[in-house]
Amino acid sequence: MSREHKMTEKLQRAFAPTHLEVRNDSARHAGHGGDDGSGESHFHVVLRSAAFEGKSRIQRHRAVHAALGADLVAEIHALSLDLDV
Repeated sequence: MSREHKMTEKLQRAFAPTHLEVRNDSARHAGHGGDDGSGESHFHVVLRSAAFEGKSRIQRHRAVHAALGADLVAEIHALSLDLDV
């Protein structure tokens, strides 16, 4: 199972989002630092969920990292997050 698919499943389960996009941007960073050659090292996530209501930006980011889990986060070099209600 791809990292993109794992991320999508975990975020769906954790946040019941009204909108979710997990975009693999690794091809744009080929040959750059952090490119592990897997084609799955750089991601951008757009996530809208009521679970973020009343939470600061840092609390939202921490919640996403916790939902993804330390093992999966460690496999990713760059994770850009756009999180809102």
